[in-house]
Amino acid sequence: MPLLLPHSPLRPVYIASLLSYNVVALMGCKHLLLRARPFPLPPVPSSSSSSSSRVRFRGAYGLHFSCVHSRTGSRINPSCLKANGVPHRDHSSIPRPVQLEGPVGRGIETPFKVLKMRLEELGIDMQTCLPGQHHSLLCPMCKGGRSMERSLSIYISPDGGSAVWTCFRGTCGWKGSTRAAAKPRSSYTTSNQTSKVKSIREITEESLELEPLCNELVAYFAERLISAETLRRNAVMQKKCENQIVIAFTYRREGKLVSCKYRDVKKKFWQEANTEKIFYGLDDIKGKSEIIIVEGEMDKLAMEEAGFRNCVSVPDGAPPSASDKDLPPEGQDIKYQYLWNCKDYLKEASRIILATDGDKPGQALAEELARRLGRERCWRVKWPKKNDSEYFKDANEVLMYVGSGVLREVIDNAELYPIRGLFTFKDFFDEINAYYHRTLGYEFGVSTGWKSLNHLYNVVPGELTIVTGVPNSGKSEWIDALLCNINESVGWKFALCSMENRVREHARKLLEKHIKKPFFDSKYGEPAERMAIEDFERGKRWLSDTFYLIRCEDDSLPSIKWVLDLAKSAVLRHGVRGLVIDPYNELDHQRPSSQTETEYVSQMLTLIRRFAQHHSCHVWFVAHPRQLHNWVGEPPNLYDISGSAHFINKCDNGIVIHRNRDPEAGPVDQVQVCVRKVRNKVAGTIGDAFLNYNRVTGEFIDIDTIPKKQ
Repeated sequence: MPLLLPHSPLRPVYIASLLSYNVVALMGCKHLLLRARPFPLPPVPSSSSSSSSRVRFRGAYGLHFSCVHSRTGSRINPSCLKANGVPHRDHSSIPRPVQLEGPVGRGIETPFKVLKMRLEELGIDMQTCLPGQHHSLLCPMCKGGRSMERSLSIYISPDGGSAVWTCFRGTCGWKGSTRAAAKPRSSYTTSNQTSKVKSIREITEESLELEPLCNELVAYFAERLISAETLRRNAVMQKKCENQIVIAFTYRREGKLVSCKYRDVKKKFWQEANTEKIFYGLDDIKGKSEIIIVEGEMDKLAMEEAGFRNCVSVPDGAPPSASDKDLPPEGQDIKYQYLWNCKDYLKEASRIILATDGDKPGQALAEELARRLGRERCWRVKWPKKNDSEYFKDANEVLMYVGSGVLREVIDNAELYPIRGLFTFKDFFDEINAYYHRTLGYEFGVSTGWKSLNHLYNVVPGELTIVTGVPNSGKSEWIDALLCNINESVGWKFALCSMENRVREHARKLLEKHIKKPFFDSKYGEPAERMAIEDFERGKRWLSDTFYLIRCEDDSLPSIKWVLDLAKSAVLRHGVRGLVIDPYNELDHQRPSSQTETEYVSQMLTLIRRFAQHHSCHVWFVAHPRQLHNWVGEPPNLYDISGSAHFINKCDNGIVIHRNRDPEAGPVDQVQVCVRKVRNKVAGTIGDAFLNYNRVTGEFIDIDTIPKKQ
C-alpha cells in the first residue's frame, strides 16, 4: 500500500472523504462509539483507520459540539449530566464531498485558495475551514469580547467559491459575504447599509435531534422551583452534544419551531444560526394588552410559576450600557431585530412591564426596550432587597429565595417608566418629606443679619434676586455687606462676577466690612484706626477662602453662558452657595437679529434661574434702571429696569436699594431697602427697611442699634 506524502495529490481527496462519513452515534456507559461507512477510498495506510471523524453542531455563539469517533480505549471525561444512550440516526443530511473530474482537487483548489486570501485580508482565520461546512471562528471585529467567544459563524459553499458570515455577539453584529471572483461585502452596526447573510433556516425538533428532558434536568429545574408542568408547557427539551446533555429552549411562533437556544451546565449559551430572532414564549402574549418582558428564559419560566403566563424573554441578553445615539432604522437595528420581528404581537399591548435584571446591563436593556416600545406604555419593576446592601437580581432569584408571592408583589407594584421631563409628586416625596420635617436646611432662608429685614427678606438657596437702584445708591456695597453677614453666620462661599470693580478695590471694600476698620489712613477713615498688618493678613486668608472671582481676562465682554459655566465649576469644585452678577449691562448681549431684547432677557433669566435651582445656589443679579426723566429723588420701581419687564416677572425676589440725597429730607447716610417682590411667602414679604451706612468701614447697620450721641 503506497504511503501518502504531505504533497501527494491523493491526500486532499482522502481528507475530504473522511470528512464526509455518515456518522451514527451510540452512547455507552463510559465511551461514545461511532460506526462509519466511508465512500470508496484510494489505497491508504492501515494506520489511517484510527483517524477520528467529527460531526459538528454549530450554535449562534460559535460553540462547536462534536460527536467524536475515538480510538479503542479512548476516554471521554463524563459530564455531571451524562447521556444514557442515543438512538440510531442516519445523518444523510451531512453534505458529501464534491466528486471532481480531471486532476484531483484542481477544480476546487484554486477558487478556494483565492477565497481564503480574501477572507484572511479581512482578518478571518481560515486555517481550519473547509468547503461545504459551517465554522465558528474568532470575530476580527469584536475579538469575542472578554470571554473571547468564537462568535463569528462562517459558511463556505461546497464549491469553495463563496462565503457568508455573521457575528452573533449582540454588541457586534458584523456580517458580510464574498466570492472568490468578487470583492468582499460586509456590514457593521454603524454602517448605513446592511446585507442579508442568508435565508432563514427552517428547523424541526427532528433536524436538531431534540429530546424530552431527562430526569436529571427535570430535577435541576425543580431545584430552581420550576415545575415539570411549566417545562412541558414551554416545550423545554434537551440535546446531546459531545459528552454532555444541554438544555434546549425552543422558540416558537404559532406552535412552530423557529429557533433554539442552548444552555450547558457551565451556564454558557448559544443559538441555532441563521434562524429568525423572536421572543421566547411569543405565543403567550398574542392578543394580550398587558405583557411582561424579562431578560432570560429561566426568568420567563419563573414568572409562569408566579402565575404570569403573559411573559416573554429577549433572545440575546443585555447590552453593557444604553446607547446615546438616535435609534437606527428597522433594517439596521440588528441587536433588537426580534422587536421588529414580533411587532404584530407588541402593537396590541398597552402596558408593558420591563422586568429585566437589576444590574447595570439589565437597566440598559430596559432603557433600550423602552426607547423602541414607547416609554409612555412601559412600566418597570424594583427588585426587593436581599440584605442590607444587595438587591435580588432577577425573577428566578426572587422565586427561589422569597417565593412566588413576593414575585407577584413585585409585578403588581411595577411603577411607571420615567419619561424625561414628566413626573408625579410621588417622585419627589423624599424631598417633600425633608422639607416638611425641615431636614433640608434653610427652609425659611438664611437671615440677612439685619433685624429690620428679617421679616421681609431671607436668602433661600436656589432663588434669583434682582437688585436695582439709581446710580450711586449703594447696590454693590449692600450686596457685599450681605455676603459678609451670611458668611459670618453660616459660612457660605460665593462666586463674584463683579465687572465694575477692580480686584484690589473690591478686596478693600470686603476687608473693611469684615474687619470693621478702614483699609487706609485717609480722610474718609478719620478718626478710626487703620487695620493692623495682622488684621490685613488674616483678612487675606478669609478673602481667599470665601470668594472666587469670575473675570474675563481679555478685552471681550463675557456672555451669560460663559459666566454660568464658570459658576458651575465654582459650585462643584469649591462648594459655592451664592453667585453675584454685577451688573447686567456689562455682559455681552449679542442676539440674533430676529430676537427682540424682551425675548433675549426672558431667555437669559430662564438660564439663570435653572442654574440656581439645579445647583441650589442663590443668585444676585444687579440691573440698572433706565434713564429716569423728571426724577424727583424717590426710589425707582422694578419695572423701571432697563431692558424688559421680565426682570420683575421672572425673579423670585426684587429689591430696590435707595439712598437719600437731600439733607433736608433726612440723614444722607440712611439707606432704604425696598423689598418689592417675594415669590416665596415663607421667606419674606413686601415692605421697606432702613439701614444706616457707615462710610468709614462700609458697614450697613440697623438704625436702632446705632449708639446715640451723648
